[in-house]
Amino acid sequence: MSDSASIEELTARISAIRDNLRQLVEQAAGSSGAADEDRTSTRIAEQELELARLAKRRDDLLATRERRA
Repeated sequence: MSDSASIEELTARISAIRDNLRQLVEQAAGSSGAADEDRTSTRIAEQELELARLAKRRDDLLATRERRA
């Protein structure tokens, strides 16, 4: 897979995770009960970690591509 294809794939995944995070935040605002809040908080934290991981990977690929140019 080429760097540009990887970057495009990562960008798409980042966008999907951001959409998911928005939905989770909306769910958290509308949920009641400690169990629901805990599950939503855990899911948000997991998605934030994945978002950071993917963003770093994309940034690293972009930096590598720029160094080659």
